[in-house]
Amino acid sequence: MDERAALRLLAGELDHAGDDAAVIDGHVLTTDMLHETTDFPRGTTRYTAGWRSVGASLSDVAAMGADAVAGVAVYAAPTFEPDDLESFVAGARDVCESVGARYVGGDLDTFEEFTASTTVLGKTDDPVLRSGANPGDVLCVTGTLGRSGAALRLFETGETERANELFRFEPRVGAGLALAPFATAMMDSSDGLARSVHQLAEASECGFELDGESIPVAESVGEVADGAEEERDLSLFFGEDFELVFTVPEDEVGDARDASPTPISVVGGVTEEGDDSEATVTIDGEPLPDRGYTHGKDGQ
Repeated sequence: MDERAALRLLAGELDHAGDDAAVIDGHVLTTDMLHETTDFPRGTTRYTAGWRSVGASLSDVAAMGADAVAGVAVYAAPTFEPDDLESFVAGARDVCESVGARYVGGDLDTFEEFTASTTVLGKTDDPVLRSGANPGDVLCVTGTLGRSGAALRLFETGETERANELFRFEPRVGAGLALAPFATAMMDSSDGLARSVHQLAEASECGFELDGESIPVAESVGEVADGAEEERDLSLFFGEDFELVFTVPEDEVGDARDASPTPISVVGGVTEEGDDSEATVTIDGEPLPDRGYTHGKDGQ
């Protein structure tokens, strides 16, 4: 089975499964694992790997509308090179400090390929789940989309300095905290906008209509994309941008914009379920494929 099928299987066995993080007694807890062959293109520095690995878990905390407290990481590699290890820890520490959290250590192990497994603890008394979207709400995203896809193209062409810069995304912890009082449902865009909206639709038992012209595309996408179709694919389906995808009541959009430290864009709206009781997700009146990033050798 693929990753999503495995998650559905486990959701029936684990009470806390189904959102970006588990909610436990006023805290949220999340964990991620990244591998060299599937998550770190050739040319990714260990500093960027440390930033991105812990940042992915910080993004899960942000998606719950929680404050980040602390992070840890497992660092596994065939050998322990001092410069690589110190750079990884520096990246992990810096991304934590960027959102007011602490990096407090982890574990070391030897493994056939470089692998990082990270865990982050957050705190909130009122987490935002994926299941609260209501027909009539509007669909929003923070920041811009396609940045990580652009980075991958730059890694492929050997422009590693710029690619590493783009790969070090800003976890939206501050935005998540600010948006929590307004958001009815929220998650991050690690699997891509299209797949994220399908996941929100499934969790909230609703449909969505997206406006393609309203989707905020990162400037870096224009630097690498070969035409409008590739720009669309990188912004809709690639994923790994770690922006927030969320719904708010239409009459609260202005207040949410004023509160958020990160720009937000309205990209669509929430609709009723389809006639067959299955979520209908469309863009510009056409079905939006449930396609995005999937962990594994094949990526997307």
